[in-house]
Amino acid sequence: MERKIFWLVFLLLGLVADFMLPFWWAFAATIPIIFIAWWVAYRSGWF
Repeated sequence: MERKIFWLVFLLLGLVADFMLPFWWAFAATIPIIFIAWWVAYRSGWF
């Protein structure tokens, strides 16, 4: 279940970054997005 939540959060945040930010900013935002998705899925205790 955590893996699905991780990929869902990663894809949603990635799409938001792609549409809201210029290309290089969205590319640079990938690392924080990975960290946020990991935290939400595995460490937050929500799921």
